[in-house]
Amino acid sequence: MVSQLNESARKIINAKLNDLSKSKFRSSFHLHKKELSYVEEKGLEKIREHAYEFINKNLVPAAIPNDGAQTPMKNHPVFIARHATATCCRGCLEKWHHIKKGVKLTDNQINYVVELIMEWIIRDYNGN
Repeated sequence: MVSQLNESARKIINAKLNDLSKSKFRSSFHLHKKELSYVEEKGLEKIREHAYEFINKNLVPAAIPNDGAQTPMKNHPVFIARHATATCCRGCLEKWHHIKKGVKLTDNQINYVVELIMEWIIRDYNGN
């Protein structure tokens, strides 16, 4: 699977994924057989659709009642990727990506989060 990022986005996402790889916790996440099979079966575009759905549902709003507990730790490639990329909750999003809590995410921020997740999935799928 090949990434479709433009050069500017690639640099930003590469730098962030490099930073995240230095975290013992973040670097401990990987897709397992079940999630790898799901990626193969559904394809990247469907996985991207799911990422947008999940992000819009429980990361975009300014106030999230269960922030910090809204992302499961297994059973979907996007869930695993969200933990690996620190996009699992608004607290992690603020700490790692400097996107403030208490403010609804912009379209650019949503796209950044989804592209980061997708790039992580592609890399993990490819064994990188």
